[in-house]
Amino acid sequence: MKEFAYARAGDAQEAAALIAQRPDATYLGGGTNLVDLMKLGVTDPGLLVDVSRLPYDRIEHRDDGSVLIGATVRNGDLAGDPGIRTRFPLLSQSLLSGASGQLRTVATVGGNLLQRTRCVYFQDVTKPCNKREPGTGCPAVQGAHRDLAVLGTSDHCVASHPSDMAVALVALDAVAHLRSVDGATRTVPVAELYLLPGDTPERETVLEHGDLITAVELPAPPPGAAMRYRKVRDRWSYAFALVSVATSVSVADDGSLTDVRIALGGVAPRPWRASVAEERLRGRRPDEETLREAARAELAAARPLPDNAFKVDLTVDLIVAGIRDLIARKDRA
Repeated sequence: MKEFAYARAGDAQEAAALIAQRPDATYLGGGTNLVDLMKLGVTDPGLLVDVSRLPYDRIEHRDDGSVLIGATVRNGDLAGDPGIRTRFPLLSQSLLSGASGQLRTVATVGGNLLQRTRCVYFQDVTKPCNKREPGTGCPAVQGAHRDLAVLGTSDHCVASHPSDMAVALVALDAVAHLRSVDGATRTVPVAELYLLPGDTPERETVLEHGDLITAVELPAPPPGAAMRYRKVRDRWSYAFALVSVATSVSVADDGSLTDVRIALGGVAPRPWRASVAEERLRGRRPDEETLREAARAELAAARPLPDNAFKVDLTVDLIVAGIRDLIARKDRA
């Protein structure tokens, strides 16, 4: 690891001033991903601006049903919050399915959103990687790509996004609150926070240098919504998703879906909102074939590689099973 400077910010204004001084400065939250990448030599910031003690550590449940989650809230605290577990269970489930208990105790909401891909070529500085060094190539296309993306890829990058929490937030229509270095604030839907690789895989988000995530806001859940986060991984202990599906449905008395939201993880360079499948299911009384046809329509745009083609059928099966199980649960209620 190369030498670097460290400064702990006392407030957001000080953090912005510190980060603006140096183009090689970056924010430090829990550090569970950033420090690993520094050890590997993937990134070598000259200054770490510690924002973990800024006053963004509250979970505010509002009277209108929405929730404001501070960016420095620890993942473990968010997963265990009684209001989140009761009203947004898929968010709690997604957090509990990722990382270890020790890591969740340290990792923050803001850092979770900005964690980098686990593509082995990105993490190995002896190998070329367009994301790490633009123009050097993407050996994953011909090499180890079993765990990588099938949707939204380009010829320059097939890396997959690693966050479970972000997939749940996309399904919940969450919005990220941002603060720029000049103090201006804005909001961005979490679904639009991430960029597809296209010709510039090195650019992963819409954030500019010094933009700070201060909070994530959840709108009130749809009335009567049933939710679940399902994840397929290689081992029962913590591991990144081969495929994950965050699902929320509201069912009318006649069995039709009045609201359906689906987001996918492990299959794209960003949390993938399954808008095509949602559109085909909204307002319908879905039987097995209807569910499967909608899921297949979503995956029609997939560009699988030889060793990850299994993800297409696996994703279809997970979408179908997820909605079918939620509907059955509503029928039993």
